[in-house]
Amino acid sequence: MGEHTMRAVTIREFGGPEVLTVEQAARPEPLPTEVLVRVHAAGINPVDWKTRGGQGIAGLHTLPLTLGWDVSGVVEQVGFGVTTLKTGDEVYGMPWFPRSAGGYAEYVSAPARQWARKPATLDHVHAAAVPLAALTAWQTVVDTAHVQAGQRVLITAAAGGVGHFAVQFARHLGAHVIATASAARHPWLKELGAAETIDYTTTRFEDDVKDIDVVIDLVGDAHDQSSTRSLKVLRPGGLLVAVPGVAPELARAAEADGVRVTPYLVEPDGAALAVIADLIDEGEVAVEVEETFPLEQAGTAHAHGEAGRTRGKLVLTVAN
Repeated sequence: MGEHTMRAVTIREFGGPEVLTVEQAARPEPLPTEVLVRVHAAGINPVDWKTRGGQGIAGLHTLPLTLGWDVSGVVEQVGFGVTTLKTGDEVYGMPWFPRSAGGYAEYVSAPARQWARKPATLDHVHAAAVPLAALTAWQTVVDTAHVQAGQRVLITAAAGGVGHFAVQFARHLGAHVIATASAARHPWLKELGAAETIDYTTTRFEDDVKDIDVVIDLVGDAHDQSSTRSLKVLRPGGLLVAVPGVAPELARAAEADGVRVTPYLVEPDGAALAVIADLIDEGEVAVEVEETFPLEQAGTAHAHGEAGRTRGKLVLTVAN
C-alpha cells in the first residue's frame, strides 16, 4: 500500500453481501477544520446492509461507495483551524451521516467536532460499537422524548445495538423500562436496567402493558405492525418515537388515538458522544459486542447481522 492509498471495502453495485470487496482506494486528505483518523475498528449497523441492498438512504449515495459510519481510531493528521484534537488522540465518532463517511477503510477524514475522545475504559473494538447506536438511543430518549424519572418507557428490539443503549439511558434517567426481546436475552436486559421484559415470540406487548409514557420503537410497521400496535399502549398524550419512520396512516392513527408520534433519524454529535463516553467510563453504561470480523470478511459480517439475532453489535477490525 502506498502513502496515498489505503484498503477500503467498496461496493460497485447494490446487492447482497457478496458485493462487498476490499480494494485499493485513495487515502483522504483532511480539509480545514477536519482531522484524518486512522481507523482501528468500524462498527456495523442495519443502515449499512440496507444501504448496500439499495434501500433507505441508498438514494443519497453514488457508486462506487464505501459503507460504514461507526469509527474508532487515532488522529493521524489535523487540518488547519482544528484546536479540539491533536495528532495521536484516540477518538470515536459517527461522521458525515447520512452522507458517506467511508468507515470500512483504513482512514477517514471528517470535521473535528463530529468526533469525541474515545472512552478510556474501552478498546477500539468496543468503542467502534458505540457511536451510531448510542447516538440513536441518546437522541431518541434524551433529546426527542425528554424521558423523565418515573416515566414508563417501552423499548422494542431492546437487545440490539440501539436497544441495549436505550434501555441503559432510560434507566439512567430514572425511568421504569419495559423491554421486548427473546426470552434468552431477558436476564441480560435486566442487568442493564430493564424493570420488566416481554418475550415478543410468545406475547404481544399490547396485551401485557398499558399507560406507557414513551415508546421507542426500533422495529416498525414493516414487521408485525409494531409501530401501530405501540399506539395502543400509550397513555393519552404519550409519545411514540418511530425510528424506522412514520407513514401517513400511522400519523392519522396516532391523532385518532389522542397520542403523539414522531419519526427520527440520527445526526452526528461529538458533544453527545463526549457525555456518553463519560457515562461509559463511570460504569453507568455497558457496551456489548457479539462478534468481530476482519475487514476482508465484511460480507460475512453483513450476512450475520441481517439474520436479526445479534446481541449488541458486530464490529470490523481494521488496524492493530
